[in-house]
Amino acid sequence: MCGIKEQIRDYAILSCGFNACGFAEASSVGIAARDNYSKWIAEGKHFCMDYLSRNMNVRDNPRLLLDGAKTIISAALNYYPRQFQPENAPQFSYYAYGKDYHDVVKAKLRKLADYITTNTGEICRVCVDTAPLRERYWAQQAGLGFIGKNNQLIIPGKGSYFFLGEVITTLPTEPDKPCELSCGECRKCVEACPSSALSGNYGALDAHRCISCLTIEYHDEFAEQTAKSLGNRIYGCDECQKACPHNRAAQPSGVNEFSPSPEFLSLSYQSMEQLTEEDFRRIFKGSALKRTKYAGLMRNFAAIRKNISR
Repeated sequence: MCGIKEQIRDYAILSCGFNACGFAEASSVGIAARDNYSKWIAEGKHFCMDYLSRNMNVRDNPRLLLDGAKTIISAALNYYPRQFQPENAPQFSYYAYGKDYHDVVKAKLRKLADYITTNTGEICRVCVDTAPLRERYWAQQAGLGFIGKNNQLIIPGKGSYFFLGEVITTLPTEPDKPCELSCGECRKCVEACPSSALSGNYGALDAHRCISCLTIEYHDEFAEQTAKSLGNRIYGCDECQKACPHNRAAQPSGVNEFSPSPEFLSLSYQSMEQLTEEDFRRIFKGSALKRTKYAGLMRNFAAIRKNISR
């Protein structure tokens, strides 16, 4: 199966546009990873993201996602922007600059899955973030990279500005060697986190403090101190990635769907003051921002607007 494996990898990169592709055996998650995750959940570090505590049996055994699964193919797609917002504008996370990654990555994975089924007759299932699958764990097992202290999957020589997706398949393949690198003594992401959400221990993110969680997943009003920690970040936060030395190698994405529109890049405090729900639907059509909705974005804006006057 080595021949078809390399054909699939080549097709994923050359024809589907992924930047990296690796293979892991579909098996139960390692004991250490299971225990660390269970401890994180038990301590309530997942905060308001209740869905992360559901379907634990499937998270621990991805074979439950597809009967007869033999292989998990992990693929990474670069989203690092070519153009950036002005620094004095309300800041959106880079991942939200363009179209919703769920749609973009899933379309590419389906193309890859169709190729596998056409050429091998094997069954496939594609996953992008929404299935109870430990994406970063399987990306590391498939040799793509390692999980950093900022909880991001870091691809050596390329950085962490990547979306992940998987094809689970009944096709048996020889697994790639897991990536065994680490952050070592580096703590730049920990020191850069504006809300002290990172402790420096792997997998120990405290979502109660994480600005990405607070501005996207959390739906209640902010406490005053929490609002102050947002700074000028209206949706998400990239500070831990910006500080990571591995991202010095980041290259702009070639995926057109991830490019920001001129109207998005022109957003300012003044235009946000006047933003209507109709404006929101037009500017962010097909965007991941539909998750937070107009009301959530304006709640975030009200919080950061106070910060610039302090």
